[in-house]
Amino acid sequence: MTFAESAGGGQSMSSPESAPKSRPRSWAPLLAVCTGYFMVILDVTVINVAVPVIGRELSASLTGIQWITDGYTLVFAGLPLTGGALGDRLGNRRVFCSGVAVFTLSSAACALAPNAPFLVVARLVEGLGAALIVPGSLALLQQAYPAPAARSRAFGLWGSMAGIAASTGPLLGGLLASTVGWRWVFLINLPVGTACLVLTLRHVARSPRHAARRLDWPAQCAVVAAVALLTAALNEAGRRGWSAPAVLAGVGLAGLAAAAFAVRERLARSPALPPSLLRSRTMIGGAVIGLLFNFGFYGMVFTASLDFQHQRGFSALGTGLALFPAVAMTMFASVLSGRLTRLTGDRPLVISGMLVAALGLAGWASSGADPAYPVLVAPMMAAGFGTSFALTGSTATVMGAAPPAYAGAASALFNTTRQVGSATGVALGGSLLATATHYNTGLRTSMAIGALAYLAAAGLAWLCVPAKPKGT
Repeated sequence: MTFAESAGGGQSMSSPESAPKSRPRSWAPLLAVCTGYFMVILDVTVINVAVPVIGRELSASLTGIQWITDGYTLVFAGLPLTGGALGDRLGNRRVFCSGVAVFTLSSAACALAPNAPFLVVARLVEGLGAALIVPGSLALLQQAYPAPAARSRAFGLWGSMAGIAASTGPLLGGLLASTVGWRWVFLINLPVGTACLVLTLRHVARSPRHAARRLDWPAQCAVVAAVALLTAALNEAGRRGWSAPAVLAGVGLAGLAAAAFAVRERLARSPALPPSLLRSRTMIGGAVIGLLFNFGFYGMVFTASLDFQHQRGFSALGTGLALFPAVAMTMFASVLSGRLTRLTGDRPLVISGMLVAALGLAGWASSGADPAYPVLVAPMMAAGFGTSFALTGSTATVMGAAPPAYAGAASALFNTTRQVGSATGVALGGSLLATATHYNTGLRTSMAIGALAYLAAAGLAWLCVPAKPKGT
């Protein structure tokens, strides 16, 4: 593929949207896309600290409280492939803007919710908006920055948004819930979403459309069922244990749905992902790398948050500040990797990033029974740095393996596997903390498993991430 084609000239596409002249060196498209992506990831974690207050004020049951947090995640995890397919067919900018509008309006509904059932439904719609935003975000960046160096920097900064949003969510949620009230956890999305929509419409070029491509609804339903069932089972595993009948049934049904998706893709005339992409070692390897490093990073953030609050007595605000070293390193690493990739290629950056992150979590696992907080700063910084340092190259690997016509689908695949990795890391970490004889033993075991996941990602990167010649 050529990145000139990806930039959206659209001459060879059916029914392209007319594109205004783009300014390839402007960072306004990056700001627009990253604003939407940050908002989506922030809403995964910002609710966690505020949900006890919400439960009390709305008289929500335990099941209602769980659905307020998990409903958003389930829809967000299950629908990105559908969002990506719609973006490729209707234009990624159009679907991205639609997602931002849905997300912003549903956030307003969440803020105005009179009772728990209303809030749960609004959160489900918010998850739908997120699933439309995320797949198009990478496709729009690839379109806006066709030059490899600029594209790598854009991918790096895009990736750092996830770590920053996930880590600052509890801090912001606790601050808002304890000062102006929990409804502001959702109200802050209104100006952010509006700004994202205005920036996108003004500064992001319209995307080519492939209107002749049909949506394979049986395949879409199968992948939605597989991801939603697996995510639900992993969420329950953290509460009920891995041997609970509901967890085992969810995992089994998710496997059947995944098998149905694979069979359908072989038979479909217009598959969601072409068989050539599903057979691509680069594409699938890059997606699995994303799953593994999200597993390690979000498992670390989750278990560290619990340790800081439940064992060390930190407040929600204090926990957010304690996690800040990892957050700060994600931004630094993304900028650095974006600058280095032109000289080294993607493979060395992904491998070195995974090894640094593995060293960090291994250091935490071996730090003793009750290490002082200063001892944990370096491991958190290493995990944050390594994950973000590798994300640029793995993102470029997945997006580079897909032809322009399937940029949205490739982005959706990458983000779906990363979401599954996050859910698995959180579920396993919660299960280990709940079932270990000593709390610190479960924490250290979780960190050790995260380190092994990073090492596996480094080995996979050696096999799957292409080595680019210098100067590309």
